[in-house]
Amino acid sequence: MAGILELTVAEAAAQIAATELSAEEYFDAWREAAAGDDLNAYLFHVEHPVDHQAMDGPLGGIPVAVKDIFCTEGTPTTAGSRILEGYRPPYTATAVRRLDAAGARVLGKTNMDEFAMGSSNENSAYGPVLNPWDRGRVPGGSSGGSAAAVAGGLAPCAIGTDTGGSIRQPASLCGIVGLKPTYGAISRYGMIAFASSLDQCGPFTRDVTDAALLLAAMEGRDPCDSTSVGIEGGILAPSREDLGGLRFGVPSDLAGAGFDAGVREVFEATLKWIEDLGGELAEVALPSAEHGISAYYVIAPAEASSNLARYDGVRYGVRAGGDGDLLQMYETTRSQGFGTEVKRRIMLGTYALSSGYYDAYYGQAQKVRTRIAEDFKAAFEKVDFVVTPTSPSVAFELGEKTADPLSMYLNDFFTVPMSLAGIPAISIPAGLAEPEGGGRQLPVGFQIAAPAFAEQKLLEASYALEQAIGFDAKPVGSDG
Repeated sequence: MAGILELTVAEAAAQIAATELSAEEYFDAWREAAAGDDLNAYLFHVEHPVDHQAMDGPLGGIPVAVKDIFCTEGTPTTAGSRILEGYRPPYTATAVRRLDAAGARVLGKTNMDEFAMGSSNENSAYGPVLNPWDRGRVPGGSSGGSAAAVAGGLAPCAIGTDTGGSIRQPASLCGIVGLKPTYGAISRYGMIAFASSLDQCGPFTRDVTDAALLLAAMEGRDPCDSTSVGIEGGILAPSREDLGGLRFGVPSDLAGAGFDAGVREVFEATLKWIEDLGGELAEVALPSAEHGISAYYVIAPAEASSNLARYDGVRYGVRAGGDGDLLQMYETTRSQGFGTEVKRRIMLGTYALSSGYYDAYYGQAQKVRTRIAEDFKAAFEKVDFVVTPTSPSVAFELGEKTADPLSMYLNDFFTVPMSLAGIPAISIPAGLAEPEGGGRQLPVGFQIAAPAFAEQKLLEASYALEQAIGFDAKPVGSDG
């Protein structure tokens, strides 16, 4: 059983296709592993008969854990919120349908920060997710359930969403691969909206090859999502062995960024790996990136305040306080249905969009966003990639930052600029480091960003670097 669970997605799919491995046996093994979830990674488990007609697909017989922000027909979909408790969508998200068409099967729906608002998965209405490396620490967020499931041996792969770092940051904190594709590469249809101009679906896997497999299955134009474009030429399995001829840009102001000494050490060691593989390092200027967090926490809440207006107990959401007048019912429903962080962001967004402050906040934030995109465009005229640590620190303790929202928001310092620019970025595990206060070593992620729709080039470089680093550490007790 343990041997089956150690197979990568690519290996398992190949063995199933060659009839060397039974799809039923493989799915049952993962279903049994998922049933032993002691991380609160799953909210719902899905019973799925194996469809032999789908075995010819590139993901034939592969179980996938799905963040509970994706609509799945007939299966509960809560977005981690009490207000959607018991909601069963009448349709399935395009990303999930495409995985299904490729032969994959939904293993379960994973826990998440409510409406994807959070960096620690402590904002879920259904309790926090635990980091498989240290159950007293967070897995990152908002897609913490998906990341913990893959890292903890509860799923071979998963999908999540990334608005400001919600795939890359938990991937870093859990020691796995997390990819945020270019905005529009994967359809958002059926993905419950947080911030529509930023939200993007992406995979969590144990290696880069598996990430390429899932991306290949999900990407592409979708008539149900007018912002979807797809990746020209599709996605192939990466095979590059060196980084010769490639230039990697290191932001010039990175030296002044506040991140842990252990993270810095792993980052610098990874830069050395790049040079050893024939890559060239160059300094690049991203002068507006330091304002990314400020701009993001105006734009994202503004869009959220609009998107979440529909949850009022009439159109969507569990109705509360029905005995009073309509206005009272709206107020009671939203007060009881939304958690603290969601309410905070709705208020921030509503304030930023108010007539007296629109230009001062939202308008200025959009100007910063444009400048960040221009900074990246200028950088990519000189280099092929931009690299940073994924997160300023390793996984922090549960409850450590909940009383200080600003400290929590700063966890997205390195990931938000790529989201605002709409470009692809990947986090790969680069090593281990001790927390600042001491303790067992925890994973550190290395982030690589590329120009829009350059996913194939990004995956090739990431694959070569991944092979050289050879990160093979696993959480204690993990079978995966």
